[in-house]
Amino acid sequence: MAGMTPLLRRTKKDGAATGRERGPRAGGADPAPPRCVTLISKPGCHLCDDARVVVERVCAQAGAVFEEKDITTDDALRDAYWEQIPVVLVDGEQHTFWRVDEERLLRALAP
Repeated sequence: MAGMTPLLRRTKKDGAATGRERGPRAGGADPAPPRCVTLISKPGCHLCDDARVVVERVCAQAGAVFEEKDITTDDALRDAYWEQIPVVLVDGEQHTFWRVDEERLLRALAP
């Protein structure tokens, strides 16, 4: 491993992918799967309706997968996020809540 940067040495030593790599993988394999954006919402929520429009537009532009989960049908989501809805997750990590900043979400999804 002589001549490798510390980051490459650590990556090879760890041997685990983070799931955040973008672009072609070593050996010319297919690129990483698209990012996933989850909107946690509830029916009748005007902030959720506003967030959905922004998230759908950004996902279409960035090539990300969009999914929506209803907080009223999932006890774990309700316990975790009830006071924050709408909540946006990027690859399962909380990105924002209440209002979605389109430019910030685009930056989060950039390669």
